Amino acid sequence: MNYPTLDTLLLERHGPVGWLINNRPDRLNAMNAHMRDEFETAWHTLQEDPAVRVIVHTGAGRAFQTGVDVAEIAADGIGMERYRKSMEDFDLHFTAWHNGVWKPVITAVNGICAGGGFHWIADADIVIAASDAQFFDPHVSIGQVVSLEAIGLIRKMPFEAVMRMALIGRHERLSAERALALGMVSQVVDPPEALRDEAQALAEQIARNSPAAMAATKRALWGALETGLTDACRAGAKELVSMWGHPDQEEGPRAFAEKREPQWAPPTPSP
Repeated sequence: MNYPTLDTLLLERHGPVGWLINNRPDRLNAMNAHMRDEFETAWHTLQEDPAVRVIVHTGAGRAFQTGVDVAEIAADGIGMERYRKSMEDFDLHFTAWHNGVWKPVITAVNGICAGGGFHWIADADIVIAASDAQFFDPHVSIGQVVSLEAIGLIRKMPFEAVMRMALIGRHERLSAERALALGMVSQVVDPPEALRDEAQALAEQIARNSPAAMAATKRALWGALETGLTDACRAGAKELVSMWGHPDQEEGPRAFAEKREPQWAPPTPSP
């Protein structure tokens, strides 16, 4: 599958792992309007590539992502108004969750992650970080509201830790180790230059599993965040039953018994 050439993002595939790389290093990978549009193309490209089992999202240069490009919104006379309708309609397309990506997604944080960069932490399935990563949210320091990213983060972190970060703005930074202790990330990679290799290795481990079973698992667990316990369990039961009769349900036990790697059915388009 040929990937499109994008101006602000890089798309790569290494074995079963698709890579989405923020590629505005001269702007610390801040998201301008063009990058915002290209995210939708990037996520759908990797979702539809049958050779990709797992997706890793990281950044080029010394930052993962630093939110909206403040220089652009300050200089073009439009500011945040260009985003008003999409926010009012909640019609967003820049994370895997926004785009209905049901393949496993690993966010690998290199260097600085600030402000809107937390969208991709909140909406990833697994987050790992280089040991020199730094996290802070400067929204209130530039007269903006902390909202969607923090709402996502309070599903995985203590409420007060998120609120502290939201209210203290640019005046305090979390280290990778502190982020690990708070549950923002699940692994710290040292030395930092080993981050991509570690992300690739982790993704390859995950890619050994049934694509269909992982997609159903992801739908069940993410869906549980939207509903109460009983409704979540009912929906989860439907995802469980959806695999019954699938070729992977027979192949998995057979491969285990025969002491070999399973040959999974290829991924199918998302429902």
